[in-house]
Amino acid sequence: MESVRQSPTDPDFVQSPYGFYRRLRAGGDFAFWEDYGLPVATTFEAVSAVLKHRRLGRAVPEERRQPVAPGMEAFHAVEAHSMLETEPPEHTRLRRLVLKAFTTNRIQMMAPGISQTADRLIDAFPAGPFDLLDAYARLLPVIVIARLLGVPEDKAPDLLAWSNAMVAMYQARRDAAIEAAAAKAAAAFSGYMREYVESRRGRPSDDLLSDLIAAEEAGDRLTTDEMIGTCILLLNAGHEATVHTIGNAVRLLVDHRDRGDALAPEHIAGTVEECLRFDPPLHLFTRHVYEPVTIMDQSFAPGDEIGCLLASANRDDAVWPDGEKFDPFRAPRQNVAFGAGIHFCVGAPLARLELQIALPVLFARCPKLQLTEEPWVANLYHFRGLERLTVTC
Repeated sequence: MESVRQSPTDPDFVQSPYGFYRRLRAGGDFAFWEDYGLPVATTFEAVSAVLKHRRLGRAVPEERRQPVAPGMEAFHAVEAHSMLETEPPEHTRLRRLVLKAFTTNRIQMMAPGISQTADRLIDAFPAGPFDLLDAYARLLPVIVIARLLGVPEDKAPDLLAWSNAMVAMYQARRDAAIEAAAAKAAAAFSGYMREYVESRRGRPSDDLLSDLIAAEEAGDRLTTDEMIGTCILLLNAGHEATVHTIGNAVRLLVDHRDRGDALAPEHIAGTVEECLRFDPPLHLFTRHVYEPVTIMDQSFAPGDEIGCLLASANRDDAVWPDGEKFDPFRAPRQNVAFGAGIHFCVGAPLARLELQIALPVLFARCPKLQLTEEPWVANLYHFRGLERLTVTC
């Protein structure tokens, strides 16, 4: 496979990584990204194969595990009990119990509340230019997650701060200060949720946390640590992806000539999928190799780690003709913005529902919405989201 160099924090790359991805796909299904020291899957077929392969997974192999750095114990304790970082049979057990509580019916019942919250946030928009991310995109998802979990909404600012600090650990710009902030946030978040779980045991309510406490199958149930890990995962993964997608989607739609049709009830699901495909919130996800395996004529050994370039896969012309073009009316086709295989994002249905409500409500209430400055992508890679989105209504 071809070796390539590209700093993930280079300003030009941060603003538009898609030319780099296009060059990688032209060179084959895999490339070796020297800056990460990783082979990366570049095409839709290769990324899908890696994500779905049963000899690959998220859990770090024993021989590759590093000692937990002093001060980082709280952060790694959360990760140790996260579905995202486990493999079968433990992952199967956790996911089954979580899905027993996190049902399709529960998600759909949240729709009226999401719409009302969107309206309330729009009512508070200032008269002059303002940052739509701060006023709308960052607030709506964290309020929704707080309601889902049954956490008081006045705790939303703390949840948001903790989430932002922890998610920063997965960015290319990670440094000692980011690590210290993430550890502090993980300790605070875990401490709060531990107290809240214990209080919920004695007074269950109609919320996901109460259902997680009650969820049981064949005599098995989630431990307190597993519930804490699940709640933090739902907030960190679900909130971060939804915030970025709202911002990226507004940028794509604000001047689109067919915006009205794209946001109509009969097209909104497809429009959301195209936004996720064209400019997804997560660009790089990894898998560890557990057994010798050959994928697309490329051999990998136990202990190898493979990167999946989700955003590159989503623009593969072999799957989406003219994939570099944003077209909300494309025929629907499953993309990999939320992953694939057994680690497919458990919160994807909720994120899609939020987007299918948040975007039409925003543009219906603010039909004259316009940008007042060119949006700037934040230095967050391997996430992709805007630093700010200054608009007027």
